[in-house]
Amino acid sequence: MGASRARAALEPELSELATDLRIVAGRLIRRLRRQAVGGLSVSQLSALSSVDRLGPLNLGALARVEGVAPPTLTRVVAHLEERGLVRRRPDPADRRAALVETTAAGRRAITDVRSARAAYLTGRLAQLTDSDRATLTAAIQVIDRLLDDEDDPARAVR
Repeated sequence: MGASRARAALEPELSELATDLRIVAGRLIRRLRRQAVGGLSVSQLSALSSVDRLGPLNLGALARVEGVAPPTLTRVVAHLEERGLVRRRPDPADRRAALVETTAAGRRAITDVRSARAAYLTGRLAQLTDSDRATLTAAIQVIDRLLDDEDDPARAVR
């Protein structure tokens, strides 16, 4: 009974902490997304990154990875293909299907986006005090442990 009372007493504090964490994480993600270069939309960059990370994929598999409907993904891939960032080639296992793979230009685009985001964060971190950077380092470790039990494919992208 004592443990449940202690937990109930913590609920408002935990709820507020959860809200604050969600808001700050959302702001960070939005700021990093603005650092994208090359005029790619969020969905285009996500699909390009998935193809690059997972290797050649057929459209159905890529649609499942991205969590979008196949027609939506077909438009995204067509745009990436027009820009020379991906190419389609016949699937050796099924000649009626195509595999989508990243081109050298696509890999450069991903590298450019990652570099822009890293430069942005590096510049912001340089403005912090040593003490604030140490606190942030500790907080990142705590957040990483918080998410450790989650099956998160994004963890493989580091």
